Amino acid sequence: MRSILFDFGGTLDADGAPWIDRFFSLYRDEGVRPRREGFEEAFYSSDDSLAKRFKLSGLDLSATLTLQAQCVLETIGPGPAASRDDIKGRVVSRFLADCRRHFRRNRPILERLRRRYRLAVVSNFYGNLDSVLDGEGMLDLFDAIADSGVVGSEKPGAAIFLHAARGLGVAPDDCLMVGDSVRRDMRGAEGLGMPHALIAGSAAAACCPSGWVLADITELESRLAAAEEGHAPS
Repeated sequence: MRSILFDFGGTLDADGAPWIDRFFSLYRDEGVRPRREGFEEAFYSSDDSLAKRFKLSGLDLSATLTLQAQCVLETIGPGPAASRDDIKGRVVSRFLADCRRHFRRNRPILERLRRRYRLAVVSNFYGNLDSVLDGEGMLDLFDAIADSGVVGSEKPGAAIFLHAARGLGVAPDDCLMVGDSVRRDMRGAEGLGMPHALIAGSAAAACCPSGWVLADITELESRLAAAEEGHAPS
């Protein structure tokens, strides 16, 4: 194994919790209590339209989250725009603080991994992932960025994984894919014969007999060391 591919949202910025679940909890804390179905519709509509509605090139994580929340609250937010702005500010501030807590913890691990492996990020994102990583002081850790908004292909499709592998100069089966989604990350990697590790946060079943399950990125180094010594992790 020569390279490691990481998902971004839910993997580098959390321990297996996708954005939609984290945002839903924060909005409920603010007293915004849509039905889950209605929230999912608003959230995915915001995701799908964000790059069409706004010029995202060069925007950092804070600005991107603010626009995402703005679009969601236009659909589900209560009261006048001023109230929605207050809610948006608090939700984004808490979400961003949680992301940065994980970035601080994960950076030393990624620095150590980078001494032995080539690293990349493979993410279904908005086209500005490079500026998001740069703004958070993480861009220097990665040798390639495969952002679906730039590549024009989304996980679990093969093209975005192959784009990252080419950027690293390695074959797909020389890469380990680390992500939090079975459908997008694990199945996409599996289809290419790529080893894969699921970040699950808590106890979860492996996606397949060969897949690893990790509580968070802090377990990755020990799993890799065990694999290199010939002791397949359970």
